[in-house]
Amino acid sequence: QVQLVESGGGLVQPGGSLRLSCTASEFTLDHHAIGWFREAPGKEREGISCIGVSDGYTWYTGSVKGRFSMSRDNYKNIVYLQMNGLKPEDTATYYCATDPRGYCRFEWDGSLTKDEYDHWGQGTHVIVSA
Repeated sequence: QVQLVESGGGLVQPGGSLRLSCTASEFTLDHHAIGWFREAPGKEREGISCIGVSDGYTWYTGSVKGRFSMSRDNYKNIVYLQMNGLKPEDTATYYCATDPRGYCRFEWDGSLTKDEYDHWGQGTHVIVSA
């Protein structure tokens, strides 16, 4: 059974760092674009970053650009989201998801599309608080 699992969430003070991991069972991630999404209480799920299959392409939404960084370890079949300079507004449940087309896709407003992702993890909670 295809399964994505996120890990690495937790409680961190403002300005701190966390590294989230996304692993998969029953398939390899290197043929998929991977998106990271987050959902804060009372808010819609938003796409915050994406990594494509080729050329190391990455995309970040404005609120995390310069603070978050995605990377792949194809040997370990893991995708990471390094989060630095965390802020209270980063508090949310974070999800990874796979897009079988292999490239990041966007809505007309430039936001990361959610509809084309075929597998989602269960989420990992990130709380940024003093």
